[in-house]
Amino acid sequence: MTTADTTPSLESHTFEADVAKLLHLMVHSVYSDKDVFLRELVSNAADACEKLRYEAISHPALLDDDPKARITLLIDPDNRRLTVEDNGIGLSRDEMIEALGTIARSGTKAFMERIQAAQGGEGAQLIGQFGVGFYSAFMVADRVEVVSRRAGSEEATIWSSDGKGSYTVAPIALDEAPARGTRVILHLMEEARSYTERYRLERIVKEQSGHVPVPIAIVEKPGAEPQEVADGAALWVKPRSEIKPEEYTDFYRSVAGQFDEPALTVHFRAEGRHEYTALAFVPGSTPFDLFDPERHGRMKLYVKRVFITDEADILPRYLRFVRGLVDSADLPLNVSREMIQESPLLAAIKKGVTSRILSELEKLAQNEPQAYTKVWETFGPVLKEGLYEDFERRQALLGLARFKTTASGDGWRSLKDYVSAFKENQTAIYYVTGMDLARLKASPQLEGFRARGIEVLLLPDPVDSFWVTAGVDYEGKPFKSVTQGAADLAPIPLTETQENAGAPTPEAVTQFIQSVKATLGEAVADVRASERLTESAVCLVASETGMDRQLERLLARAGQLTSAAKPILEINPRHELVVALGNLGEDQQALREDAAHLLLDEARILDGELPADTKAFSQRLARVMRRCVP
Repeated sequence: MTTADTTPSLESHTFEADVAKLLHLMVHSVYSDKDVFLRELVSNAADACEKLRYEAISHPALLDDDPKARITLLIDPDNRRLTVEDNGIGLSRDEMIEALGTIARSGTKAFMERIQAAQGGEGAQLIGQFGVGFYSAFMVADRVEVVSRRAGSEEATIWSSDGKGSYTVAPIALDEAPARGTRVILHLMEEARSYTERYRLERIVKEQSGHVPVPIAIVEKPGAEPQEVADGAALWVKPRSEIKPEEYTDFYRSVAGQFDEPALTVHFRAEGRHEYTALAFVPGSTPFDLFDPERHGRMKLYVKRVFITDEADILPRYLRFVRGLVDSADLPLNVSREMIQESPLLAAIKKGVTSRILSELEKLAQNEPQAYTKVWETFGPVLKEGLYEDFERRQALLGLARFKTTASGDGWRSLKDYVSAFKENQTAIYYVTGMDLARLKASPQLEGFRARGIEVLLLPDPVDSFWVTAGVDYEGKPFKSVTQGAADLAPIPLTETQENAGAPTPEAVTQFIQSVKATLGEAVADVRASERLTESAVCLVASETGMDRQLERLLARAGQLTSAAKPILEINPRHELVVALGNLGEDQQALREDAAHLLLDEARILDGELPADTKAFSQRLARVMRRCVP
């Protein structure tokens, strides 16, 4: 009788990415501080312990006779080996393949492009930003093994890789695996031998992971007793007076996965009808996912220090750059995702935390304007999304908003500053939208406003074209586009001396403008003399009731607009070219018609567009130029 072969089969897989190149770039180009690998592994272990705590609420048997979470660092200097072990939730075979076999889930191509662009210290800021923290272990190890047993399972699995393009997965005997949780074994490179020195590991843990909510111990050599180096005390439950700034910074880095300094720390405890603690950070630099189309927030929800989820919408989407957590004493421990979405308590928490963060930003703007300016330069385009979406807090957000203007130079202006500089008879806040600040500053539509000393907001962000159309006002003053409708500038006196200002338009020029309208026909909605032009001959504007031209362009690019409205061509009746064209005789009708089309094309070019018919434009321009050649 033949005995069946019970030897476990070893499965070999290739990574779902060009890992040979990817890991080579990580090791040699990205990370300037190799110590971060330990923080990443400890962070993963802490997450696993928190997940177990949550699952054990409904399945207490998962804890068995080992209810206290822990993370242990085991040192084996003789074999040049470092092990990071936890007694958390663990991984099944399939979970191991999914979690460890796919690198850079947020976009391998984008990740690799960013790695190649990173130089020097900038590379360290990529840590934690692309779901590759685990793979930082290959900076110090030439082989990594992961042994894991999921809580409640009777199976254990070992994953192994040298980081050069493939990995293996195989079953492993239960007596060779942790009773529950995960063991990450790093076979260290010779040059990384110092990571088996206790003092170095203890220093790294205290600097980078001292505030994870799980105790951390070090076993100095095989067979030695564990010695605790971090007590797992949650930072957010401590009084603010007992927390040092560097402790906040360390915790921010662990929760945000970034290496910068927080620009603002908000830590408070709400008491009364609802009790909860919030610890939130405004990053000092731009998170990689700031413009993620899904616009998910990154605030974690805890209940009595038990991690519940990082998918609760605690903050509105325009505050998605904020990192941190909320720990509630009132939500039930067995809260489900459905209950979270419908919870009136969570709605109250969301309102309270949002209001507090906006209030702290306002205080920062008042007390430390330079620090706030940096925050606005980093996150202003995102905060402005709230002007469109959050009617309730719109006035608060308008107070926080800062703008480049025609009067600000290289600085920023608040709306309070703007309104305080209103000119005589000015009743509106004027703005111009576009995609390029330099082009906006050169817009011909600004000339009449500049001549009267009227400040105009320069709005180069795509979101600007949307929030200004949402019926916004500031202290009762409406927003008005300088490229839409009639300028209505006559009631505001000129501050610059303008030649022929206020003089009636010569009859010949009036007739020329009428002839331009007749020549252009259906190409434009109207042709009229301009109040807003003082230097340029022409410009394009939208009608009073139509859509702003920049918004039209954005919607057209997004495929949400099938046809654009016809623009209005405004002609400066005082411009010397227009006067000269008006004085042409009847025998120059062909030239007048070519000039009409060229003026429209000139206006299009000034507006950042191409002529509607480039061939016809070229032919007309050639005919006019030939007339100038003797």
